[in-house]
Amino acid sequence: MIPFSDFDTRRYPTVDVATGYGAWAKTYEGTVEDLMDIDLLERLSGPEWASVRRAADLGCGTGRTGAWLRGKGARGLDGVDLTPEMLAIAEEKGAHESLRVGDATDSGLEGGAYDLVISSLIDEHLPDVGPLYAEAARLARPGAWLVMVTFHPQFMITTGMPTHYTDTRGRSFTIATHLHLVSDHVRAAVAAGWQLREMHEGVVDDRWVELKPKWAKFRSTPVSAVYAWQK
Repeated sequence: MIPFSDFDTRRYPTVDVATGYGAWAKTYEGTVEDLMDIDLLERLSGPEWASVRRAADLGCGTGRTGAWLRGKGARGLDGVDLTPEMLAIAEEKGAHESLRVGDATDSGLEGGAYDLVISSLIDEHLPDVGPLYAEAARLARPGAWLVMVTFHPQFMITTGMPTHYTDTRGRSFTIATHLHLVSDHVRAAVAAGWQLREMHEGVVDDRWVELKPKWAKFRSTPVSAVYAWQK
């Protein structure tokens, strides 16, 4: 494993995931752009979202992904997240059938019960992605899909930018951040019994530069990725 600290250019004080997202919850949706994750989900040709009858949303946060899934016709969403403050916002959205405080790598959800497992923008907070792929495999029915949106390691290496937020006093904090190469994901997924069906990478383009002019110097750098695996 390559430590992200080798590339970190911000050197903000670091907090754990629950502390960080608890503090960030109220402003989170105003800082995360759809280009990072929703745009990539829209590119996938499979799974057929409207055919999903039960989905596990691991690291569901404020329910952004769950709300998008419901809008595509998916049903029976169960969400798990470490942070009660994020879950409170997800509950207001009403997209999930159930929400619980828990670890995405040990969710406590019913095994072999889901035809979709989805996880978005949480991998950088895990020291090892293996347990996440293994937990998804435990939850999935035969033939089920795993869709995972991740930060792209090239963006993290190029920019040295950790996942971070600014509090109400204007102080910036890093939320514990780890670097995972594409090969880390592939090895972990294959070991857990997943087969890759599709992958897309989002790059810093004109749309990103319009939203974040300072990112012009990173133009054409991959910023996030989506993997669609099948069991």
